[in-house]
Amino acid sequence: MLFTDRADAGRRLAEALRHLAGEDPVVLGLPRGGVPVAFQVARALHAPLDVIVVRKLGVPYQPELAFGAIGEGGVRVISDDIVRRGRLDASDLASVEHAEAAELARQAERFRAGRQRLPLEGRTAVVVDDGVATGATAAAACEVVRAQGAARVVLAVPVAPPDAAERLRAALDEFVCVSTPFGFSAVGEWYRDFSQTPDDEVVSLLARAADGPGAADGPQNGGDVAQEVAIEACGVRLTGDLTVPAGAGAVVMFAHGSGSSRHSPRNRLVAAALQEAGLGTLLFDLLTPAEEGNRAKVFDIETLAGRLTEATGWLRGRTAGPVGYFGASTGAAAALRAAAGPGADIGAVVSRGGRPDLAGPGLSGVRAPTLLIVGGDDTLVIDLNRAAQAALRCENRLEIVPGATHLFEEPGALQQVAELAREWFLRHLVKGA
Repeated sequence: MLFTDRADAGRRLAEALRHLAGEDPVVLGLPRGGVPVAFQVARALHAPLDVIVVRKLGVPYQPELAFGAIGEGGVRVISDDIVRRGRLDASDLASVEHAEAAELARQAERFRAGRQRLPLEGRTAVVVDDGVATGATAAAACEVVRAQGAARVVLAVPVAPPDAAERLRAALDEFVCVSTPFGFSAVGEWYRDFSQTPDDEVVSLLARAADGPGAADGPQNGGDVAQEVAIEACGVRLTGDLTVPAGAGAVVMFAHGSGSSRHSPRNRLVAAALQEAGLGTLLFDLLTPAEEGNRAKVFDIETLAGRLTEATGWLRGRTAGPVGYFGASTGAAAALRAAAGPGADIGAVVSRGGRPDLAGPGLSGVRAPTLLIVGGDDTLVIDLNRAAQAALRCENRLEIVPGATHLFEEPGALQQVAELAREWFLRHLVKGA
């Protein structure tokens, strides 16, 4: 079984956990990748969501071998057998624990943003990760959860190798796994999109879940639920998620880049920030599932731009107000090419880590105010954006986020992208209207 991304895996895992809804569970996501999966599970079970921050304690001369784990609230789980066989003394234990305790506190503060840890005493705790290979980290997390007072501990993952699944079933109250494929070598091979989950996404998902059931329905402002839509464009059927908050002054269409989709956690984080500012969003796939693996299709900017143009026409027939484009990677080139088309009437364009150079001669025809955002450590793409900026004849700006790489995975980097995009669209798309 191949999952589209962590959100898709979470929805499928939630179906396998429906029987727990009556137990009033608490859902706990392992950071970072387990939290997007856990968010979907918590949403389906109408359960509270928290993060389970655990640090394994590695033997000093063999760090991959854990002699225990620590969790919040002073919880300490130690394997006396490994301590004895490793001939570890009290000073060894103390030095490792001291270093890991500092990192545990930092992560907990970063992810929760000041909120208190959810109490687990007497509750059913559902520990969720995006998959397990050996299961050592997940098992340690379950031990910590038990020590924090949970009455019943369930470990739930989308994918695991058969041997690890068998061990975990024997060691836990319950182990739930959607797929246990043979020939397993790594969790990421069972996902189309297994890009790293940034800290900012974890913070955002936990904050939305903490806002209550309405907020957990999706990345919308004021509980506005995303509507799944089907768009006919250039002879193909494209699937998207349309969210239009009440009183939205404009809608931003997301043109995803190579290897991405409307489920991209990075674009969804940006979309959430725009929705909170009162803007509508349409996240949709410019390629069909059958086309996604074809590199020629991914870089066929003319085709992508044509589909974006027709989808824009579809959107104008269903919403009022100006339309903007947010493009990433090759999607940025498609957005600029579409914005340069005759009668395009696009209010503003934002490119994140984009390849605007692939828009070619069409750049000079873009009339919409354009913001180019690039990571400071993405040197090749900076040069390509500077060259593209020189070809633009519209109002434009190049923003470089210091220390960020191509996917803006560094702490705070993606949040800077979201803030820059929100300000640009509010200034040019809404006020400009």
